[in-house]
Amino acid sequence: MACRKGPVKVTWSQILAWRLSRQFVSAADGAGAVAVARRLCGVQAQVASSARLAVAVRSARPDPAEVDEALWAGRTLVKTWLMRGGTLHLVPSDQLADYCSALSTLRFWEKGSWQRGHGVTAAEIAAIMEMVPAALGDRALTREELVDAVVAGTGDEHLRVPLTSGWGALLKPLSRLGELCYGPPREGKVTFTTPRSWVPGWPGELPPPEEAGVRLVRAFLGAHGPATPEMFDGWLFGGVARKAVLKGWFRELAPELTEVETDDGTTLLALTEHLDSLMAAEPSAEVHLLPGFDQYILGAPRDLAPLLPPELKAKVSRQAGWISPVVVHEGRVAGVWEAKGGDVVLDVAASVPQAPLDRAVARMRELLDAFSA
Repeated sequence: MACRKGPVKVTWSQILAWRLSRQFVSAADGAGAVAVARRLCGVQAQVASSARLAVAVRSARPDPAEVDEALWAGRTLVKTWLMRGGTLHLVPSDQLADYCSALSTLRFWEKGSWQRGHGVTAAEIAAIMEMVPAALGDRALTREELVDAVVAGTGDEHLRVPLTSGWGALLKPLSRLGELCYGPPREGKVTFTTPRSWVPGWPGELPPPEEAGVRLVRAFLGAHGPATPEMFDGWLFGGVARKAVLKGWFRELAPELTEVETDDGTTLLALTEHLDSLMAAEPSAEVHLLPGFDQYILGAPRDLAPLLPPELKAKVSRQAGWISPVVVHEGRVAGVWEAKGGDVVLDVAASVPQAPLDRAVARMRELLDAFSA
């Protein structure tokens, strides 16, 4: 792959310090929930409280109500299933079409093994894909209402069980095609609607994947770079992207890229426009507490030892995809923490300077108090 120049020598300490800065962690200077979600390439929202903390810890003026206001009043954020097979995320509304277009290049639901694993046939999946948008129309329906409408519309009572079980597996393909997203909660229940009726300025059709994919690669490298195509694939597709598609996106972006070589000999790709700030990055001496499922961790491979020491991997990346809240020192994970009884309980494995740790704990206590009120 031809790049403008390179390789340029950088250290992992510089890379991690640069990422902390780019992701609004170092200075906590993010200009609100939408700006944070845009820079991070989405905020994972499987656990709503973690998503709010991920925004708050990066914000100049943390506001407990901001995420909900952006989702349901301003509609500047949208909540839906996207990355890595359909993980729930918050993304800026004006970027959702790009995510859907890029992700639509991998149609895992068309595989017989996936259909058998979820107890449906190809014909039933096709019926669901057609019926759900028709049933929603311009409305927001609870899951129960949507399932009733699909069963009534298809005349297939067998669909009720697979549609109501699990984590919405049969609805996730629709979210990746831009046909479904979360609507405003109703009486404590989740609702679903369509982006075309909910998202301001939703396009008549999704942008071409070859354009959307390049924009996503550029955005990813701007927060989680320098990186490799495989790292991007792992973050967006869970490591199963169509190789020709992935190569095409990086080939198109190649004139904007420079190879960098780390102090352990790893070759990565960086946006050329960020080389100066990357090279000028000073290794971070601060300590930061980040919430569970934080993008600082999720944007990198679990086996990236400069970020996540192997001896801490089991504490951070746990069973069922659970990602623990982490203590970060010098850009590296130094331990984990949890909120218990209104306090912050630490499990720190590495040597961490006490004063910066105390400051980080105090700030997290303030955020926990404010966001639990």
